[in-house]
Amino acid sequence: MIHFQEEVYQITKELVQYPSIVGTIGERNIAYHIYEMLEKIPYFQEHPSYLKLVPTIQDDRERYNVLALIKGADCSKEDTVILMGHIDTVGVEDYGKWKRLAFSPDELLAEWKKEKIPASVQADLATGNWLPGRGVLDMKSGVAINIALIRYFAEHYRNLQGNILFVATCDEENNSRGILSALKEINYLSKKEKLRYIAAINQDYTSPRYDGDPSRYIYLGTVGKLLPSFFVVGKETHVGQAFEGFDPNLLLSELTHRLDYNPECCDEMFGEVTLPPVSLKQTDLKQQYDVQTPGAAFAYYNFFVHSWSPQEVLERLRKVAMTAFEVAISKYQSRYRAFCELSGQPYQPIQLKPRVYTYEEFYNKCRKKYPDFERKMLHFAMNLLNDESLDLRDYSRRIVEELWKWGGDNEPAIILFYSSYYIPRVVLSEEEERGARLIQAVKKAVQDLKNEYNQPLQIRKFFPYISDMSFVAISDSEQQVQSFEKNMPAWGLKHPFDMEEIRKLDVPVINIGPYGKDAHKPWERVEIYYSMQIAPNLTYRVIQHLFQS
Repeated sequence: MIHFQEEVYQITKELVQYPSIVGTIGERNIAYHIYEMLEKIPYFQEHPSYLKLVPTIQDDRERYNVLALIKGADCSKEDTVILMGHIDTVGVEDYGKWKRLAFSPDELLAEWKKEKIPASVQADLATGNWLPGRGVLDMKSGVAINIALIRYFAEHYRNLQGNILFVATCDEENNSRGILSALKEINYLSKKEKLRYIAAINQDYTSPRYDGDPSRYIYLGTVGKLLPSFFVVGKETHVGQAFEGFDPNLLLSELTHRLDYNPECCDEMFGEVTLPPVSLKQTDLKQQYDVQTPGAAFAYYNFFVHSWSPQEVLERLRKVAMTAFEVAISKYQSRYRAFCELSGQPYQPIQLKPRVYTYEEFYNKCRKKYPDFERKMLHFAMNLLNDESLDLRDYSRRIVEELWKWGGDNEPAIILFYSSYYIPRVVLSEEEERGARLIQAVKKAVQDLKNEYNQPLQIRKFFPYISDMSFVAISDSEQQVQSFEKNMPAWGLKHPFDMEEIRKLDVPVINIGPYGKDAHKPWERVEIYYSMQIAPNLTYRVIQHLFQS
């Protein structure tokens, strides 16, 4: 094995000391620093055009991606491996009294040795094989792996049987604007430098799958994520005539009851199962207190996918929404009947009908009915972009509200749509030449190193977290993606997503990455030996096997 540990360890601490919280000036500063680190490498002094600081596209702040290309001595070799990693982190408010030490791993470690901390954290740190701090795991150590590898390949480029492209991106923790901006430059380099991308290796963090899990994981491909959203229309009434209206919160609660943590909504492929949906927002749309019941409500749910397309998810959720609607109406009717019996009032059934539309269906209904509908809706959506208080989710919801004003009536209904980014699933296929080649390279690398480490190295199909991996390849067909586009109100407006660039790149992608625990939590920590010695050597072996195959 090549001795990477000390170098990766020092680079990790150096990078962590740059607070690069997403959405802050720190993202810009760490990009500058990484660029300056690479600029000192003799290879890039001889080939300065191969090192690039690339600004993000259509962004409201100054931040950058860093790209660095190393070409093997045999310039006729087109095969190129992309090394990926993100340079931003989440915030540090959760560190409480240790917030000032969150970006100083050594000081934080010393402080924690004097404090009462969770026993599991204490046990790990006592071994001397763990390093704490914000970003040590997610994912400054992963970027450090890639920097160490770039330094190595820059020194030994004459022995390199292909090319390496280093890509360090910003904004992974929020809107993925970094990787989405980098795609154009990556594809441009392919044409300009005659590169054939055969694989991408991401270095995002990995963690135990359950308490006591002894394994370390390499992932072939990645989970996808959708954000199905529901605009729920009720009937307003004064609380003194409660049964003359219909509370949208009653319907929304039935919907959440059927989706939240429901294993029936898990997507299984190759024996691997996604986590079930979970609610991320549920609210009515009243802006102030009064004694009128809410007229509408809004909710969205995290939804992971392995095999289901956006269209399949809509079809499944339409059925769930219809069932929730029927149950809510039945509950409403039975409670009204019970109230009438209790109060001595005559009971007369209230006529309510469950109605569930997709955004596409309701949009087309309005388009056919009103000649000037599309023009005026576009004008509304463009003007709405000026409201900086709206995030992507609320921007999409406001468009749906406006849509309902055009085609709605006074009866309850649900409009089902997507309100956030399309984060594609990526399935690595052995039936495709590059996919098969990468899978074999991973298997050989694991075999090479299985005796160098005392914990099992396992290969799984789907990286279980959201990452930039989703934007370098895509497994959904054009028709399946169009289903998302037609049901995403902000598509092409507040949703900067260039599907053409993704399809143009479309490179098989895996994740190796550092290993640790409690990412996005104050106890974030990385295991030193695996992350800084085994993981870089695994990556190196995968690259070597790829170029030799």
